[in-house]
Amino acid sequence: MATPPAAALTVEGISKRFSGVTALDGVSLEFRPGEILALMGENGAGKSTLLRVLSGDHGPDDGVLKIDGEPVTFDTPRAAMAAGVRVIYQEPEIIPHVSVAENVFVGELPARARVFSRRTLHQATRDALAEYGFGGVLNPATLGSKLSPAQRQLVEILRVLTAATPPKVIAFDEPTSSLSEHEVDALFRLIRRLRDSGVAVVYVSHRMKEIFQLADRVAVLRDGRLIGVQKAAETDENQLVRMMIGRDLSQLERRSGTQEPGRVMLSLDNVTTDDVSGISFQVRAGEVVCLAGLVGAGRSELAHAIVGDLPVRSGTVELDGKPLRARTPGDAVKAGIGFAPEERKTDALLMQRSVRDNVSIAVLDRLRRFRVVRRAKERELVGEYLRELSVRTPSMEQEIRKLSGGNQQKAVLARWLARRPKLLILDEPTRGVDVGAKAEIYRIIDGLAAEGIALLVISSDLPEVLGLADRIVVMRAGHVAGEVSRADATEERVLTLAIPETIAEEAQEVGA
Repeated sequence: MATPPAAALTVEGISKRFSGVTALDGVSLEFRPGEILALMGENGAGKSTLLRVLSGDHGPDDGVLKIDGEPVTFDTPRAAMAAGVRVIYQEPEIIPHVSVAENVFVGELPARARVFSRRTLHQATRDALAEYGFGGVLNPATLGSKLSPAQRQLVEILRVLTAATPPKVIAFDEPTSSLSEHEVDALFRLIRRLRDSGVAVVYVSHRMKEIFQLADRVAVLRDGRLIGVQKAAETDENQLVRMMIGRDLSQLERRSGTQEPGRVMLSLDNVTTDDVSGISFQVRAGEVVCLAGLVGAGRSELAHAIVGDLPVRSGTVELDGKPLRARTPGDAVKAGIGFAPEERKTDALLMQRSVRDNVSIAVLDRLRRFRVVRRAKERELVGEYLRELSVRTPSMEQEIRKLSGGNQQKAVLARWLARRPKLLILDEPTRGVDVGAKAEIYRIIDGLAAEGIALLVISSDLPEVLGLADRIVVMRAGHVAGEVSRADATEERVLTLAIPETIAEEAQEVGA
């Protein structure tokens, strides 16, 4: 058996605590040159804290870091960079008012010179894009404020690769969350190229498929502790899930059961907007209806139209047997609709406010007395739903931006549980959360349906759709392509309805 190479970076007994909460507890790991180490765990398991220790953002309370076997101290991110350790975060920091080229080379620009050659800088950026497989993807002159999430991610990657100090260790934190399939392929080629050149790569992702595509070894954290390290070729999805949450994957896939649905709660009749046309279907009390379809099918746009965020041009929408005329989302809330949009950080959450503020905002009208919010009643109500949904937070006064993605999503759900809506619309409710948080969100959805709430769930995760839905409404190119019952639903049947006929015909011809 070949001896593994000496570690480029080692952490030994690393612990980190915040306000009495232990985020890391005695973690020891080796990051080896020429290897991709995947780092997995539930939201809140300690992955992000470990990355911030590696990057110099946080100093450990206990333990030691070593580079090439020698102890080092990273007092600042600059110290980590100088040692060749770089972390590419899921939400990179981009300077909005300067160009892509200046963002890429921000650390290499002369500190005192008032003038530098933008032409040279732009050409260097184009060369770097071509060198690393992203030629033509970015215009070096584009302002940082104009970049999409995927482009921002790419700028951060280029910033690391073009740094004066060659990287020894590069950590990628959920790097594919905003990338297209083509961009993901290019990123994977780049990561493998880095590994083959002797860089130690750390890869953090919730996506099992990516882990098995890329990783040489997989390290699993749970509650701040290292549970174990496995060779990727010698493990499987079920084993990793058991290590992460202590349960088998098979226990997470489906709701516990269904019940007989009640009266029609939401009825759409020939609804047409700027994005969809002739949409008709119903959702009953106690029923989970999933909207399935490819990206661009119009599912999210339909949800925004139902809640008054986009105009309905024709057709009728009824809620609990009465016409719904929601011209604003506030009208929809008053009528009895809750909505958790796909982009929770920008469209659902007040990121600088507390967990308490974010949960109670939908019920402030019920908490006021003589126009004054009864704070004791508010804290009692918020605490009740935080406990019910197992939201992990040091306190309800914690800024919600400091919570993990899964706990942020559960806080959004707590908001609507407090409101007790007749209809709850959930757009991609488990996007960006780990398998443990997914299981808890499935449990919440199951419980809401059992209480008689009507649920309309939009999801691009087909196994999730099959596991959650009592009925599946499949959309294609702005129209309803068909409905499938829970009993009849299969991946093949849903995909056949979702794929445009021209693509399906082309696929059949290729297969022939």
